[in-house]
Amino acid sequence: MSRKAQFAKTRLARLLRDAAEGRFPPADGRVTVLPQPSARDAGVLGFTAHAVVFADVEPDWVSNQLPPGDLGAPLGPPFLQALSSAMNRRPGSIDMLCVADPLPGRPPLDLTPDSDPEHPRVARALNYRDDVQAWQADGGVVLLGRGVAGRWETAIGRVRARRSGNPAGPDGRPPFTLEVSRAAPHARPHDATIVA
Repeated sequence: MSRKAQFAKTRLARLLRDAAEGRFPPADGRVTVLPQPSARDAGVLGFTAHAVVFADVEPDWVSNQLPPGDLGAPLGPPFLQALSSAMNRRPGSIDMLCVADPLPGRPPLDLTPDSDPEHPRVARALNYRDDVQAWQADGGVVLLGRGVAGRWETAIGRVRARRSGNPAGPDGRPPFTLEVSRAAPHARPHDATIVA
């Protein structure tokens, strides 16, 4: 790993750890530009009145792409398309990052380890994360892996839909995504904060 990438990985990891602990970048309308932490990971993080671009582009280039005073521009389609074009990539989706601390005990539903790299959700996760682990649950899959800056991330995939006019589902249980999101914090290392 180059010094530049290691610097970016360290800065991003600290930034995300601080945010998880309630310490956010200043709401100063600025955009922080960092190099990419890896060839795979590039993107934009948006906080209240502060954005972080982590990509192998020059800060002047970023400034020239953003209208002055437009706090939403770093996550807007024109900038994301320009950034993707400059890096010869396709823009992905915009996700919200949520954090969870470890939970004691067993998860509220049975999780069965699944190491099949051919599973569509596992195969997709391998494009975005390292050290991917998967568990099957009733109706879906829980994934855990290391994403941007080596932080633990989780993803939830639904295999079959529960259809019902009642949000609790026909069996009275919470919706699958809620059940699995409650299980995910149990499925990771004890001392790791997880981002979903």
